[in-house]
Amino acid sequence: MRTNILLDDNLVKEAFSFAKGVNTKKSLVDLALREFIETHRRKDLRELRGKIEFADNYDYKALRSNHDTR
Repeated sequence: MRTNILLDDNLVKEAFSFAKGVNTKKSLVDLALREFIETHRRKDLRELRGKIEFADNYDYKALRSNHDTR
């Protein structure tokens, strides 16, 4: 989708300082949109807190030690 927008020059400059390897405004905006969506999807997962019931014999520590590749 082609769109013309006015961007705050100071925000763009600061964003470029954090976005290593990004060298166009188009790619910067694309990255920002992807990170925005990812952040908001993560927040939705928090709504599940307290709603998931684990089996009585669930042992996350045992599962971690079985898959530890260090």
